[in-house]
Amino acid sequence: MQFVDAAQIAGTRLRADGTLVADARVARTGIQLYAGHEVGKPEMSVVRVYRPAEEVFSVDARASFAHRPLTNDHPKELVTAANWKALAVGHTVDEVTIDGNRLRVPLLVSDSAAIEDVQGGKQELSAGYTCNLDWTAGTTPEGESFDAVQRDIRANHIAIVQRGRAGSECRIGDADLHTWGAAPLTIDQKDQTMPDNLRTVVVDGLSVQTTDQGAQAIEKLTKDRDDARKALSDAQAEHAKALAAKDADLAKKDAALDAEKAKVLSDADLDKRVAARAALVTVAKAIAKDVKTDGLSDAGIRKAVVTAVLGDAAVAGKAEAYIDARFEILAEDAAKKGSTDPFREAAAGGLRTSDGADKAASDAYAQMVKDMQSAHHPAQAN
Repeated sequence: MQFVDAAQIAGTRLRADGTLVADARVARTGIQLYAGHEVGKPEMSVVRVYRPAEEVFSVDARASFAHRPLTNDHPKELVTAANWKALAVGHTVDEVTIDGNRLRVPLLVSDSAAIEDVQGGKQELSAGYTCNLDWTAGTTPEGESFDAVQRDIRANHIAIVQRGRAGSECRIGDADLHTWGAAPLTIDQKDQTMPDNLRTVVVDGLSVQTTDQGAQAIEKLTKDRDDARKALSDAQAEHAKALAAKDADLAKKDAALDAEKAKVLSDADLDKRVAARAALVTVAKAIAKDVKTDGLSDAGIRKAVVTAVLGDAAVAGKAEAYIDARFEILAEDAAKKGSTDPFREAAAGGLRTSDGADKAASDAYAQMVKDMQSAHHPAQAN
């Protein structure tokens, strides 16, 4: 994989023959950031690549920066013997030294057009090199995590560029020491060159070129946005869950209310039941005048009447239908003995307030109304 990196240069001078001599810091150790697609990992937004000192300062890596061609801008392909004459405008020398966490190498610009460009303000440098990426994650001795390691670093060329990836701090003739430039970018070995001082970051499917600091800001903002989206989605899910629970509770209460409403009789239904109850009590008193009907259900009244007339043995173990049939027989017998059918009178003419049986029926009617009203108000039943 081929990379282009900005380089720190210092101590330039023109020689008597018109060639230009400069000093460049061309590689450093440490962590560098890449967009995932730049290093063959499009599924990763950012890749942290580690350049350990043993790789940057290895004998082979250091030697590769000696006698390297100097080019005017990055070529579209690696510099080889076949294209050296067309591309080279100078070269580095063999005095490659370690300078802190960087490699330093002198260089010579020998092409007059390139020298004129430098004197006209094109004064920044960028190193082009190849390496292998070892995709073994880990942590540096300083405690920084990384995703891959650069190994087998080999320099190919040093380019004079209008704008190096380290910015204006890495200029020909600048003797000050500056931190070596922005993170490297890969370039296609066939037909593509990448900007010298920018990184490409993918944001929502769009490629954006920016500096290291800009890329870090974008990555932070993107993460914050994703976190906010997740928090909003979680809150919406919880809200929907709470609404569903509330709706279920309201539906349950509505169903209970409907059930209670169904138990409440209308005035017409209540009148019908009162009339039927009064008729039953009247017939019961006609059959057995001393029978107690207070507090009894309709079935209870019929059973009490049968028991009063025929004894306990007549109802013992008998089904309700049997007891109802015996009651009807007793009612028919009572009707035959009297001049009128008390049941028919009660059902047709309603209640009459008078002495004797009618008085008892009236009392039974009042008691029945009271019982039926209290039956729908459990809290007042007693």
